Amino acid sequence: MPDIGGTFWKFMHQGGPVMWVLLVFSIAALAVMVERWLVLRKAKINVNEFLAKLRKALIVNKSLRDAIKICEQYRGPLASIMKAGLLKYGQPKEDIEKTIETASLHELARLEKRLVLLASVANVAPLLGFFGTVTGMIQSFEALAEQGLSNPGAVAAGISEALVTTAAGLLVAIPTQLAYNFFMNSINKSVRDIETSTNMLLETFGEMERSGITAEQAGAGAAAGADKKK
Repeated sequence: MPDIGGTFWKFMHQGGPVMWVLLVFSIAALAVMVERWLVLRKAKINVNEFLAKLRKALIVNKSLRDAIKICEQYRGPLASIMKAGLLKYGQPKEDIEKTIETASLHELARLEKRLVLLASVANVAPLLGFFGTVTGMIQSFEALAEQGLSNPGAVAAGISEALVTTAAGLLVAIPTQLAYNFFMNSINKSVRDIETSTNMLLETFGEMERSGITAEQAGAGAAAGADKKK
């Protein structure tokens, strides 16, 4: 079996100081990838099922309490934003929209947390690799100027450093960029779900108001339903 550990340290030595910076970048990027994947996985819900339950609670049961309980049963930003909107029912539409917008900004900021680090690593890692390439070539030309062609090993050492750092920079940047794109795509999908759900909630509020359902009546709907079951 190949000595993976020995090969790794060999490349670290060949690449020079830049390799240690790239190693720190890769560890930081990997930690963020794992943490963000867990956060986005927990935030994922069945949007259609959630909205159907919400509409049933509001239109059929005429109960804000039931709707709020449904939001509390689901994890993730969408449920939190819908709950913030539900708590404002009965107030002017502009106030409800402002509350939802504020809640959306807060939740999206939580989803995007630390992604700037991934973007930075994806952009800077190739530049570090290129920097290592330049320093390696400088080393090669210095060796060539001092020793001529009598010591090709000294020239090859600089060329090796140049190639290893270039490869390492790309090796760190490519998966980091792919992970960043994946996370941003997931967040953009969440934004679309939030926009759709917000419109649905406002339309539902309009239906309730046209039916003459006040905030007090909707708040008491769940309790009335429970009394009938008894």
